[in-house]
Amino acid sequence: MMRWKPSYILLQVVFLLICGTLQAQDIKSHEQRKAALEKDIELIDKQLDENRSRSQSMLSRLTLIRAQISNRKALVSESNRMIRKYSDEIYLSQLQINRLDERIDTLTVHYGKLVRSAYRNRDAKVWYMYILASENLGQAFRRYSYFRNLSGEMRRQADEIRDAKEELEKKKASLQVMKEDAEKVKASREKELEALQKEEKQSEDIVAQLKRSRNRYEKELASKRKEINALNREIERLIAEAMKASSGKGGKDAGKAAEIDYALDAEFSRNKGKLPWPADGVVVDRFGQHYHPVFTRVKLPFNNGISIAVDKGTKIRTVFDGVVKQIVVMPGYNQCVLIQHGNWFSFYCKLQSTSVKAGDKVRTGDVIGVVDTINGDTQLHFQIWQKQTPQNPELWLRKR
Repeated sequence: MMRWKPSYILLQVVFLLICGTLQAQDIKSHEQRKAALEKDIELIDKQLDENRSRSQSMLSRLTLIRAQISNRKALVSESNRMIRKYSDEIYLSQLQINRLDERIDTLTVHYGKLVRSAYRNRDAKVWYMYILASENLGQAFRRYSYFRNLSGEMRRQADEIRDAKEELEKKKASLQVMKEDAEKVKASREKELEALQKEEKQSEDIVAQLKRSRNRYEKELASKRKEINALNREIERLIAEAMKASSGKGGKDAGKAAEIDYALDAEFSRNKGKLPWPADGVVVDRFGQHYHPVFTRVKLPFNNGISIAVDKGTKIRTVFDGVVKQIVVMPGYNQCVLIQHGNWFSFYCKLQSTSVKAGDKVRTGDVIGVVDTINGDTQLHFQIWQKQTPQNPELWLRKR
């Protein structure tokens, strides 16, 4: 007969509690990750709708679609991970149900023996004769204790069987919920896979169209390169002017301002990976040197920052305390705001309007303007510089 020791039962309870906690945490993490990806996908869908009706840039549309494909694959991967997790949990739950069934069977058999024993000894005379027939005092005491505790043991066994059956029903209900949730995740995954196939087809169509229109694309790229080079030269000029002004060459007042800036600089440099995002959106164009996604030997202009796809009318906020040094208007980028943080600078482009002016002191999270929609793309172009060296903004902004 299987005996269920208290220590074994305690271990079972602890194991079930840990599994339940881990499962709840994992489901919560999955839901948060899924919600974030779905939000990014919805945002890029809006961008694609705008882009389809207004943009002349095939490369811009291809960039958005490929960003969407990347998000969609991440969502499918997250669904696959969760399906595997559900599968493991369902397997473990079924094992626990099987063990509970075995336990109930064992308890029921033992309880039946107790009932039969109690029935056989229901006559008090039989009890007395059985005790008096003992070979010694110790055996007599044990037999007396057995009869005295028989009814209590039966009650305990009945309670244990009832508790085990209740636990079994709860486990079966939990298992059914898990199976239903797993089916929902699978259905969601199938929906995402269908959307992914459509987006990959759109990407292939644009690639084919670009290949057929190489001359048109080369003109488009030349115009884009001209805009980027002009922006890079302008920001380098603005930063050089700001550094010169804060170097002390502007006189006594400038020297005083420089001391304040350097204190701010030390603070800024300690916040790598902690800065708030200037806007809530999806990075669709990353920092650094990249090659054309179709004409793979064609080197694209070096990107000194990142482009963040956002909703129309999004308010743009400062990432750190600083001083507005300049507001300029650039072809292809509309209004741009340069903010100095000691030896560090943050640069915000593609603004429809600004709510600050040169010389204003700003605090972290202050609104400095509203994003613009240019050729169907509602995107913030954002840069971070240390003196005259561009930095990768994604390394400075906090992870989401």
